[in-house]
Amino acid sequence: MQSAERISRERSDNFVFRRSQLAYIEAARMVHGDVLEVGTGTGYGIEIIAPHVRSLTTVDKHRFDGEALSLPNVRFVRTVVPRLPFADRSFDFVVSFQVIEHIRRDGDFVREVHRVLRPGGAFVVTTPNAPMSLTRNPWHVREYDADALAALLGGLFDRVDRYGVSGNGKVMEYYAKNRLAVERIARFDPLDLQHRLPRWMLRLPYDIANRLNRRRLLRDNTALTDSITVRDYSLTDVAADSFDLFYVAHKDR
Repeated sequence: MQSAERISRERSDNFVFRRSQLAYIEAARMVHGDVLEVGTGTGYGIEIIAPHVRSLTTVDKHRFDGEALSLPNVRFVRTVVPRLPFADRSFDFVVSFQVIEHIRRDGDFVREVHRVLRPGGAFVVTTPNAPMSLTRNPWHVREYDADALAALLGGLFDRVDRYGVSGNGKVMEYYAKNRLAVERIARFDPLDLQHRLPRWMLRLPYDIANRLNRRRLLRDNTALTDSITVRDYSLTDVAADSFDLFYVAHKDR
C-alpha cells in the first residue's frame, strides 16, 4: 500500500492532489530563470513548472526517474536536506511544497534556501495550516500556523507575502465528511496514544488508516470526490480555515 503521505493521482487522493496542484499552478505564474524545487515527490509538478523557466533542478531524498526528466531543461539531484549541494546565489527561485513540516532543522533549511537564492529572488513554500489538521500526522516534525511560518521566514528574508489555499463549498463538504470519519476512527484511541507514542511507532498505522479512510470516502461519496478539480481551490489572504499556507519570501539583496 502506497503511503498516503506521498500525494498521488489515485482517485482517493483527489481532494489533496488538486489542492497541491494549485500550488504549482500559482508558482508557475511567478517563477522564471533558474529554479530549484526541494521535494520532487512523485514529480507531478515538474511539467507545470518547467515550461515557464530556463532551468529546473529538482531534489529529493528518494530516487526519482520519472518521464518528466526527459524535458531538456530539467535535472534531478538526490540529496538530503537541510543541506543543499549548490553554490551560493545559484537560483532565481526556490519552490518547496509540503516539505518543510518534515524537516527537523527547519531554521537551517531556510538559511540554505536563502544562501542559494540570488538577490531579487524568492522562496515559494507551502505547508499544511495547523488549525485545519484533523489528527496528529506522525510524518510531520511540526505544523505551522500563519504567524509561526511568517516568523521563521521573516528572520532571514526581507519581506514575506502571506497567502492561503482555500476551498469552495464543494471542498468544504468533503472536508466535513472527512472530519466525521476521522472522529469515528479516533474513538478507537481512548487513551489518546496518537499524542503519547513516538512518531516512528505511529507511521505505519497512520498510513493504513489514512489510506483506508480515503478509499472509504471515495466509495461512499464517489461523485463528490471525483468532481473536485483544481478550480475548486483558490489562493486567498491567509485565514484560519486555509488548508495550506502559501508564502512567498523575498530576498531583495
